Amino acid sequence: QFKLIVENPEKPIASGLQVKAVVEYTPKCAEDLQDKLTLLVDDDIVHIPVLGLLPYCDLEIESEVNFGEMIANNKLVSKEIRISNRGTISGVFRVSYDGVVLLNIKPARGVVKPKSVRKIKVDICADVPGVIKEVMKVELESRGCTEVWIKGVVVEQVLKVLGVNCGKVLKSINFGPLYFGTSKTEQIHLYNESPEHMDWVAVLEDNAIGGEMGTDLQQSTDAVLRDLSLKTKDVDVSTLILCVPNQGTLQPYEKSLITLCFSPQKFEREFEVNDTSLVQDYVLFLRFETVGKRGGCVQNLSSGTTAATGSHSRHVDLALMGSGFPVILTFKPGTVINFEDCYLGEQTQAVCTMKNESEFLPVTFRFRKTAHFSVSPARGKLKKNSEKEVMISFSPHQIGTFEMKQIIDIIGTGVDKNNVDVLKTKPFHQIYLTLLGVCKSKRTSVVFAVNPGLTPLISNETGQFVVRGTGQLSDTAPVAILKSTQTQIHTHRKNRNCEDDALIAFPNDRAASLRPSEWNKKYRTIFTKTERYNYVDPEFAYTDSERLFREENKKHYIRFISWIRQRRLEKEAARQFYLYNNTVSIGIKPAGGLKSPNISVADFPMEKPQSKVLPSDDNCVLTSRKLAAIVSKSTNEGVWSWLSPMPTSAQEKEDCNLTLTHKQLHQVFIGPSTIDFGDVCVYSTTTKELHIINNLSVHIWIQVEIEAAELQETSPLSQVVPPLTKTHIPVVFETTNIGMYKSSFGYKINNQPVGHVLVVAHAMPIELQLSRRELILHPVPGCLAGTEFRRTVRVCNPRNHPAGFTWRPVTGDKKSVFSIKPTRGFVEAYSDVECEVVWHPGFNTPETGQFMLCVRKGNTINLKCTAKVTIHV
Repeated sequence: QFKLIVENPEKPIASGLQVKAVVEYTPKCAEDLQDKLTLLVDDDIVHIPVLGLLPYCDLEIESEVNFGEMIANNKLVSKEIRISNRGTISGVFRVSYDGVVLLNIKPARGVVKPKSVRKIKVDICADVPGVIKEVMKVELESRGCTEVWIKGVVVEQVLKVLGVNCGKVLKSINFGPLYFGTSKTEQIHLYNESPEHMDWVAVLEDNAIGGEMGTDLQQSTDAVLRDLSLKTKDVDVSTLILCVPNQGTLQPYEKSLITLCFSPQKFEREFEVNDTSLVQDYVLFLRFETVGKRGGCVQNLSSGTTAATGSHSRHVDLALMGSGFPVILTFKPGTVINFEDCYLGEQTQAVCTMKNESEFLPVTFRFRKTAHFSVSPARGKLKKNSEKEVMISFSPHQIGTFEMKQIIDIIGTGVDKNNVDVLKTKPFHQIYLTLLGVCKSKRTSVVFAVNPGLTPLISNETGQFVVRGTGQLSDTAPVAILKSTQTQIHTHRKNRNCEDDALIAFPNDRAASLRPSEWNKKYRTIFTKTERYNYVDPEFAYTDSERLFREENKKHYIRFISWIRQRRLEKEAARQFYLYNNTVSIGIKPAGGLKSPNISVADFPMEKPQSKVLPSDDNCVLTSRKLAAIVSKSTNEGVWSWLSPMPTSAQEKEDCNLTLTHKQLHQVFIGPSTIDFGDVCVYSTTTKELHIINNLSVHIWIQVEIEAAELQETSPLSQVVPPLTKTHIPVVFETTNIGMYKSSFGYKINNQPVGHVLVVAHAMPIELQLSRRELILHPVPGCLAGTEFRRTVRVCNPRNHPAGFTWRPVTGDKKSVFSIKPTRGFVEAYSDVECEVVWHPGFNTPETGQFMLCVRKGNTINLKCTAKVTIHV
């Protein structure tokens, strides 16, 4: 089968020349051949092997596909298998799989070109936790059947609450007893025990079974039930429990430190009750959830059916317990303390006994400063069930009757909402005492005595009478200053018409008159208005030039200070101008001389404008009641069946560009998380609704990403949902392949990937059923001989797609004596059609027959017919 074509040279070949030989191979059978060529070069012999090989394909495939660890979040996970062909011709492969775990394998068959690689895509829907270990059989051309192992582990996304010190799992935290108005913090670790990151949010379950909101658990059952009517139902529990942070993202196997703060508050009662009975116990449940995944369900209010069900709600609950107690301090002799009357400069005291009536907590107190009263000790601490004496002193600084309110601050630890990690000591409660005291004036008797002849330093004009008790007066000589025009007592005639504004001196101010006075002032006596002599010492007094120099110096400093003030005012005016020189204030200072307009109720619009700003209280925890309330409000706004697919208005574009936080995303309900179409017929179209509830006060942009061919008819894939609005997206399922179907699609909110929706369906073939497989025909009583026998059979369609059928008699070469009508037709979905079978009696006619029900693109059923003839003799 080999042929050598060559011209051997007769003469030696010179250097640089060559001889060409051609070998032709013509195979005559399907086998590989081997031969050799012999080359004689002078005295050397060279053997050249010649091989004749047939073209072949050489297919190879990987033996294992490992998906690793996956999270059960309804997400479709894909891996690729490589089939390589190292041969010279194309090779065919075929994949078969009949395992328990549903796999989507595309393509299941195909051709691999030579010297190339073909990829097979294997999809697994991670919805149920478990271990995956399946075998996929791949039939390769020229290689036979090869097994490929599919391995993987689907785990739940687990959140755990761990103790900071012990590192163990915590189920509950007991804050213990606290006074109303105080706070206590505890720290925990939130642990993500899963191989993927997790966006979480904290939700306070204020309507959970087993929760207590201010119930005194130490009372009897009857007392507790009677006390339930006294409490206010609308209590915002988010003010009792603070969680910082209350939202966030955890990376795989990451811990996050979380601070919990408990601040009990006293409930308002409908009528006054004894403070000693106001003990309130709290049992609350704090749930840490994955964003978008909830343990409850969203109700389809339009139809009354369940629209969403959380199949795998990834959350962890933490029970929070604590008690709130009032501050109970008693005082002896009471809250009103009367002090004995005293005189100015004296002091009276009273002893007050303080007692802490609490059996669980100590009390730290502090007396505020009060005028005319002092307390010793002013601050201190009372242990539980202990008492302490304080001394209250009354030291009046003026004459009168005093009724003062003494404030006692109760000191405790409080939390700062801006920094929950740090507790501050501050007063959280106040107690008032009423202090009553009277300060009387002391009478002084003035007795004049005859001067024995020695004139004192200060005396009157005659020097005869001296007032006792002058030692209590100041050492400075008194100078009486009166207007000379306002008194005319003993005024001399020559001085009666004096009009100058002179000062009047008392008779006993001689000591004061000897000192230098101002040169431009005049003094006159009180009685005669005679101008007094004022001695001016030239050694110490200013001259006229010195006085002018001092005046000029004063004016210099006055002008300097005035200039500084004017420059400061100009700078302030320039700053105010630049501050208010904008399009909003237009250079006018707010409330700068403008009067507010008079607004009436008629000026307000009928509809409240939508709030455009989202709540900014990051420390406020979401509660289950708040979520239920906003869901009810959103569903009451009405259902929108068709919305804009893209943001069009300026407000919609602004809202849809917002980056929503985890708490805000948690308030957008999209469900159900699993859409189960059930048993559906191939070639049929089935629709389910994906419900969307926007509980936010802004527009959101929903985008659905669908790649599966069976869901391509779903529309619209994008919607702009207005605030507080409910809508839905119809999900359409169509398939031509029989078997189980499982896939998923993702969705985004404002271009943020949020979650996935699992789609499950069982595709069934087109099928019709008969009410009976064997039909017996009886004659009608009283009928004549030769009358036809009739009976009906029902053709049922259990599928959701209409099916066409045709009746064909099974008679072979003979003509059938049975007939059926209609012979062909259609059966609508979930309905039936009755067909009538007739037997025509005759001489020597067979009494049995058979029909075949042929369903278009479906099954085939045989119907056996028998005519039961009764012969009467």
